[in-house]
Amino acid sequence: MKTLKIFIAIMAISISIAKAQFTKAEVQVSGLTCSMCSKATEKSLRSLSFVGDVKPDLNRNIFIVTFKKDAAVDFDKLSSKVQSAGFSVNNLKATYNFAGTKLSNNMFEYSGKHFHLVNASDKDLNGPVTITFLDKGFAPVATNKKYAPQKTAAPDGRKVYCVAI
Repeated sequence: MKTLKIFIAIMAISISIAKAQFTKAEVQVSGLTCSMCSKATEKSLRSLSFVGDVKPDLNRNIFIVTFKKDAAVDFDKLSSKVQSAGFSVNNLKATYNFAGTKLSNNMFEYSGKHFHLVNASDKDLNGPVTITFLDKGFAPVATNKKYAPQKTAAPDGRKVYCVAI
């Protein structure tokens, strides 16, 4: 019984101090033609300080990127690393833990950047949720053109990512 009480106390403390953060991403890369291309991209992604692990899926040209706990994720740097390896991001989906995140006008802030959810009005956002990036450099051109007009400006002039659930 004492062990159970200690376990419950530890879980309660862990849950109460859990910080909202990105935990992983699925990055679809276009232009890969061989395993050496994949290896170069994987090596480039691993060099980012916030990346914990990278697992390539050569059949789908996807990299599953796991982020380090409590490390600020920079998606522009992630895209730049793919580009520096000679390829481009065709699709980016990331899992964000919405625990403790406050939405204001379908926007939330993470690590100094704003994220505008274009379809969040009727969604329950608590816990891990996969979001899809719709901006140029993270999504196909047609997708970007469709959602770009819905993107709102940040009240403080900082960057805003357009994302969907």
